[in-house]
Amino acid sequence: MAQAAPNVTIRRGTKVRELITGASAIPGVPHVVGVRTTSGEAIRADLVIDAMGRRSPAGEWIVGAGGRSPIEEAEDCNFVYFTRYFSGHQRPRRIGRTLTPMGLFSVVTAYGDNDTWSITLFISSRNRAMRALRDTTTFDRVVSACPQQAHWLDGEPITPVRLLAGVLDRYRRFVVDGQPVITGFTAVGDAWACTNPSAGRGLSVGLLHAQVLRDVARRHINDPEAFSRDFDAETEREVGPFYRNQIAADRARIAEMNALEEGTPVPAPNPITARLLVAASWDADVFRGVLEIAMCVALPQEVISRPNIAAKLAELDSHPLPPDPGIIDRHRMAALLEG
Repeated sequence: MAQAAPNVTIRRGTKVRELITGASAIPGVPHVVGVRTTSGEAIRADLVIDAMGRRSPAGEWIVGAGGRSPIEEAEDCNFVYFTRYFSGHQRPRRIGRTLTPMGLFSVVTAYGDNDTWSITLFISSRNRAMRALRDTTTFDRVVSACPQQAHWLDGEPITPVRLLAGVLDRYRRFVVDGQPVITGFTAVGDAWACTNPSAGRGLSVGLLHAQVLRDVARRHINDPEAFSRDFDAETEREVGPFYRNQIAADRARIAEMNALEEGTPVPAPNPITARLLVAASWDADVFRGVLEIAMCVALPQEVISRPNIAAKLAELDSHPLPPDPGIIDRHRMAALLEG
């Protein structure tokens, strides 16, 4: 579709080596006027957009062009993922949520293209015993113990168990102490900020960020300084909360997994989030609100402040919340890992 669009040229196999700078738009701040490829070719542009994903070398390029280092926060998300892919003539029927916490681990079930689907179990990186999930027999045995996901094994396995670890949560900001570190250049999507893949938010946040970029470019494409400042402000306002909410949720989940593995008291869940998920199981309005949160259409703060949803959550204030169904405790988990 992109290749067929007017005024779009796709250069496959072309790699960029560095940024090209020209006359500064802000005194002392480098201004990007294009990129130089590994073959030495110069490609000129009014705006260079970094959409290279979580491994983007943009920080090094900016410093190489004479700019200050962007603000960068990075940490290991502390999750380890085990995924197996399946194929079949009929996709499994979904029961329950796409992402389901099961105590010491969480399960993600996802549909793919061409009659394929996947099952992912992810754990805390501190739980060495559960690395046994890389064995296909052990993996299948644990999934079989999950009542809402066991039938997802009813297909033809097309891969062994794939392992993913060392995934970084990272955030970059290109305005430092009120001053852009560079102009004529910006980053979008995972190249700006990325979280672990468990919530599957990369595409949604990327599309949201691209819309912010489009709107700011319409206003300021001919004013590099105004563009840099406005895009930074709009990114922080419109997109930043999704990143920070996910980081907070991940830290809470890791703390819960580690406490269950160590046999220590589990941190209390966020009471509002807990009530929201319970109410979503029986109320259509709340369920739609949860979908909006999951799809990055709305922030949790916005959804729970709606009068009709706030009233339904208030109804649960005086009632104990039901336990999550099917949680596998550490003793049963040990037995499943041992076979």
